[in-house]
Amino acid sequence: MATKLSALYVGHGWRGFSSSNHSNLRLPVTPARFLPFSFKNRQRIFSSQRNRQQAIKFSHEPPPLDEKFQTSDDEYSEVQCAIPDTITSSPEETTSTSTEVDNGFTAKNTETTFDSSVPVDEKSTTENGDGGGKLSNVRLEDLIGMIRNAEKNILLLNQARVRALEDLENILSEKEALKGEISILEMRLADDDARIKVASTEKIPVEVLEDQLEKLKNNITGRREAEESGQDVYEDWDQFLKERAPLSHDNSLYSLSEVQSISKELRSLRTENVSLKEGIQELKAELNNIMEADERLLLLEKERSSSEAALKDLESKLVAAQADVSKLSYLQFECMDLREKIESLQGLLYRSTEQADQAISALQENHELRKKVDRLEESLQETHAFQTSSDNKHDGLMQQKFRLLEELVERSDQKIHSNIELYQQSVKEFQDTLNSIQEESKKKAEDGPVDDMPWEFWSRLLLIIDGLLLEKKISSSDASLLREMAWKRDGRICDAYLACKDKSELETRSTFLRLTSIRSYSPVLHIIHIAAEMAPIAKVGGLGDVVAGLSKALQNKGHLVEIILPKYDCMQYDRIGDLRALDVALESHFDGQLFKNKVWVGTVEGLPVYFIEPLHPAKFFWRGNFYGEHDDFKRFSFFSRAALELLLQAGKKPDIIHCHDWQTAFVAPLYWDLYFHKGLDSARICFTCHNFEYQGTASASELASCGLDVHRINRPDRMQDSSSQDRVNAVKGAIVFSNIVTTVSPTYAQEVRTAEGGHGLHATLNTQSRKFIGILNGIDTDTWDPRTDTFLKVQYGADDLQRKAENKEALRKHLKLSYAEARQPLVGCITRLVPQKGIHLIRHAIYRTVELGGQFVLLGSSPVPHIQKEFEGIANQFQNNPHVRLILKYDEALSHAIYAASDMFIIPSIFEPCGLTQMIAMRYGSVPVVRKTGGLNDSVFDLDDDSVPLQIRNGFTFLTPNEQGVNGALDRAFDNYMNDSESWQQLVKKNMKTDFSWNLSAAQYEDLYAKAITKAREKTTHT
Repeated sequence: MATKLSALYVGHGWRGFSSSNHSNLRLPVTPARFLPFSFKNRQRIFSSQRNRQQAIKFSHEPPPLDEKFQTSDDEYSEVQCAIPDTITSSPEETTSTSTEVDNGFTAKNTETTFDSSVPVDEKSTTENGDGGGKLSNVRLEDLIGMIRNAEKNILLLNQARVRALEDLENILSEKEALKGEISILEMRLADDDARIKVASTEKIPVEVLEDQLEKLKNNITGRREAEESGQDVYEDWDQFLKERAPLSHDNSLYSLSEVQSISKELRSLRTENVSLKEGIQELKAELNNIMEADERLLLLEKERSSSEAALKDLESKLVAAQADVSKLSYLQFECMDLREKIESLQGLLYRSTEQADQAISALQENHELRKKVDRLEESLQETHAFQTSSDNKHDGLMQQKFRLLEELVERSDQKIHSNIELYQQSVKEFQDTLNSIQEESKKKAEDGPVDDMPWEFWSRLLLIIDGLLLEKKISSSDASLLREMAWKRDGRICDAYLACKDKSELETRSTFLRLTSIRSYSPVLHIIHIAAEMAPIAKVGGLGDVVAGLSKALQNKGHLVEIILPKYDCMQYDRIGDLRALDVALESHFDGQLFKNKVWVGTVEGLPVYFIEPLHPAKFFWRGNFYGEHDDFKRFSFFSRAALELLLQAGKKPDIIHCHDWQTAFVAPLYWDLYFHKGLDSARICFTCHNFEYQGTASASELASCGLDVHRINRPDRMQDSSSQDRVNAVKGAIVFSNIVTTVSPTYAQEVRTAEGGHGLHATLNTQSRKFIGILNGIDTDTWDPRTDTFLKVQYGADDLQRKAENKEALRKHLKLSYAEARQPLVGCITRLVPQKGIHLIRHAIYRTVELGGQFVLLGSSPVPHIQKEFEGIANQFQNNPHVRLILKYDEALSHAIYAASDMFIIPSIFEPCGLTQMIAMRYGSVPVVRKTGGLNDSVFDLDDDSVPLQIRNGFTFLTPNEQGVNGALDRAFDNYMNDSESWQQLVKKNMKTDFSWNLSAAQYEDLYAKAITKAREKTTHT
């Protein structure tokens, strides 16, 4: 063994053993100050690390040591066994040598250093040859000591590596913690973004956002300090590992590779932390952007506030201007009346002046006669003197002259007196006429209606009266009298309102109250419509047109008509006049709780309208849609009860409450079950169903929300739906609980009493047939009038159809259709594309019109996706065709233009409760081509039907809902248009002069109302 060991080196760490054949033997000596220095450096590193950890308040529990890095006693024994048994030495020398070596490794403050690169002097080996064995033994003992020291160093290196791994795990855990905190920070930033968005809509004070941003800044600063601390730890460990890298021989090379991998991982961690810092910087930049956006939001908010203030100022000016216009119109009427009175007075004055002139001339003549009489008296005196002096020679002659003069004076006096009498009589007549005019004017002001004021004026006045009542500023009896005066258009309340226009509310109230003590009134009919639609402000279908048209017709007949609507967020608010909120809290029950409602009032085309805005958490009518919500049953049952609560709290005593369709069908059972017993007991209920396909069915439990007794109502003879015992039917309930039930045409009333057309309600309708009737709707002839329609290029009437041709040419140019042939027939169609309207027949009519040489224009859209897509395909097919255009949307202005331009109008409905388009088309001179069903059968009569009087034939009809039926009607219409233009023109003129207004329909409703009220009064009198 001694001969094989030539040299052994120990450097900064163990680099292993190397054997050669050299004779020189170098004694390995480990630097004495290496380990102490390394351990001190390690202690400083960990001390600084612990200080930083305490500074940022992080605490980590060291993970357990990895078993593969722990050196056991077995490993140490294996190293000892590797030494040959032949190596021996004296105990003293071995102990001495080992002690020296060990001291070289463990002494901390020794000054002795050994150079591992200097070989031991070989002189000692040659001085005493006999001592070779002893030297060999000494060297072997030294070698054993060095091996043991190497093992200790390996153990120390393993321990250091274990500690490094522990610290690395701590660092990784800190990294994960930092990542978690950064994730939390990102979530907080996202929350702050959401809060800022909410703040932009709900106007959260900016100070709160600034506080939150300041907290975020503090959190970011804390995280950044923690990051920097972690970065220092990484750098210290990196330096430590570099210093500790070369500590073992070849057998411990695996430790160096692991240390290098740890170093790489630390560097990657450092890179990740740098990226995290960059991410935090980006988050800070986003926070700055948020603050800038918040500042911009504040500026926009200020601009909005100023715009709102300007808008309110303009609105106040508009209200003042409207009041001035109303006052001006009243003054204009007064001026016209006074002008007529002045003209009559001027005539009387002229006659009186003539008579006065005659009297003056007579007086002048009398004066002249007086002078003459005076002269005659003088002459008489002279004559008398002459008589006394003469012999009465001329006595007879003078007496004759004297008698003549006396006669002349007498006649002059008579004439003067007669003229004076005439003058006095003229003055008296003038005064009497003036007095009679004044009395007539006074009486007219007291009793006569004021006809020159617009309906908006009276509606506004009615809403003011109701506002005073709801705000409890006048009594219900006073409000009732004032309402009657207003709807009678009494001149005194008109004068009182105009006189108090610029005065305080207290003075206005006092003036109104003085009027209530003068006379009482007997109302005609007080009618209140409760509906979900009203044209033009909230219109989806024909319901809105009916509510507006019928209300205006009844108002024109002298009745008091009011409407109650939900306050949708999607209404056309620009069409509402004098919209304002009442200072009253209207509370209504729902779901066992009391909910507040805000009440708004305004006028729509001269009609007083109340708008109910529920202050319910579900925001029932702030959805951007009129219908189609998942909770429509709840929305409209809530509205129905709130409407009745408004009538009760306002102290109204209507004669008729008219509700429409399933949305307000709840009014009927609510009225009789709840509100009739609370004092709202003056009204009869009228229910109109515009389409029995929509019935408002729901689970019976949902009916309890509005306060109805489900167990009592959910019965087959009341509201139980025919399809299930657990469901209720709102329309069925209205049919059962109403006094009057109507639908929108006589034919449709017959159709819905059959199993095919009743949609499950035919049995109920047949049971209630005594109170069920069909009344054909009318149209608003003010809105639909080609003589005044502002949507048209040129207005026209029945006597100037050439101007209708100009509208046809204008539409063709607008839609880029061929307009080379003026006589080419144009077929129009305006409809919702739903199965009810016969969409397969509309599609066929397009192709058939092209085959017949005509043009076709369709305006409408479909809520059914596949139908909309199908017609979009047809529109694309005819995109470049000069004879067909499909506009798949609704356009109000374009609809007017199509009515005016079309020669024919096709309506091939499968069923049609009433239909208004055929009436509008005829009013605009477009001949209808329709299927005989519902209201179409009641308003369009075939030109070739001999069973119908000739004077009412007005279009072309077919019965079978198939392509052959459409072909037959269209072919006959085209043949008549192309081959008999004169009779076609006569047909168009006759249709345009037909009365499609609401007058006849309103008279029928008026008769129904009166009969129901009379019957109720007779019943009350009998009981």
